[in-house]
Amino acid sequence: MAAHYDVLIVGGGIAGLSLASALAGRCSVGLVEAEQELAYHTSSRSARQLIPSYGPPVVQELTVRTLELIAARDAELPEPVLTPRSFMLIGSEEAVAAEASGHMRPITPAEALDLCPVLVPDSFSAAGLDTGSFGCNAPLLLEDHRQRAVAAGADIITGARVHSAQRVGSGWQVGAGMEAFEAAVLVNAAGAWADELAVISGVEKLGLQPYRRTAAIAAVEHSLPAHSPMVAAADHSFYFRREGDDVLISPSESVASGPEDARPRPGDIERLVARLNQVTTLGITDIRRAWTGLRTEAADGVPVAGFDAEAPGFYWLAGQGGYGFQTSSAMAELAAGQILAHQSGTEAAGGLGDGPESRTAQALAATRWSVRR
Repeated sequence: MAAHYDVLIVGGGIAGLSLASALAGRCSVGLVEAEQELAYHTSSRSARQLIPSYGPPVVQELTVRTLELIAARDAELPEPVLTPRSFMLIGSEEAVAAEASGHMRPITPAEALDLCPVLVPDSFSAAGLDTGSFGCNAPLLLEDHRQRAVAAGADIITGARVHSAQRVGSGWQVGAGMEAFEAAVLVNAAGAWADELAVISGVEKLGLQPYRRTAAIAAVEHSLPAHSPMVAAADHSFYFRREGDDVLISPSESVASGPEDARPRPGDIERLVARLNQVTTLGITDIRRAWTGLRTEAADGVPVAGFDAEAPGFYWLAGQGGYGFQTSSAMAELAAGQILAHQSGTEAAGGLGDGPESRTAQALAATRWSVRR
């Protein structure tokens, strides 16, 4: 006998878990994840930084709203998800000017050196600072979403890869692992596998492209001060931040990939270490561990949220790129509003009212409101 839900979410990363916690208690919710553990892929391989100045304007707006929502939740938690940690951009004057946004103010190289004394003075000529940026306790946020969803009645099933999905009558029939499911709404929160799920479901894929991004935890001779900002090169050649007595580092690469359990490629970390030992005095001595995640993007770089206009009841929540955590709560708020409006028959953009939800809707509406429409 198939389990029946109002909404079946495919994908147990930050996107799927955020939506499950936003919907649970307001309708019946099931979530299926292909892996044996939740957040196994990209969501467990995050830089754990929420940066209002990072990404296109629509992403920045979603980030501001996500920070508001998480901060409100932090007031109820024994341990906060968010910790203030500034974000600093360095490089040539042209590169910094091109990458800076309204959330970032220019600072002098001398000010940048005061904030991050391990930088080599002649390695950059300009800098920008975003003081509204926060470090994110990603495991705590993921677990909070999971607990809230389950407490409100959601079912979460792991080790259940979707192998079949079809539209039947007014809903969807889905086979995942050894189980069968029925749902009025099928949510595609499958990350790098979102287009693959669309094909399985008989829905035209959107051309979402996964990109590799590698990171590592490095032991150093000279630790960063406790309140050091996260530092990124404006030319996207590296970023680094404090991680206890160690440093998290990344070459910031963006290399096209298929959906896979990504792993670092030979030479990527070695070249990064050589570069950072040129532009900083960190003195990287050892790599404790390294990993690679996949950032999946639409062609326009804007997250995809909305019902597919050609596949009734099929909802896309995908293409978050490198902005998954920093847009997650706002995207879930928007998606929950659209899905509940769809179920009640009120449908669409105006169903979100005049509150914060409509701010998020307006941010996405500037580029796309409903998929393929």
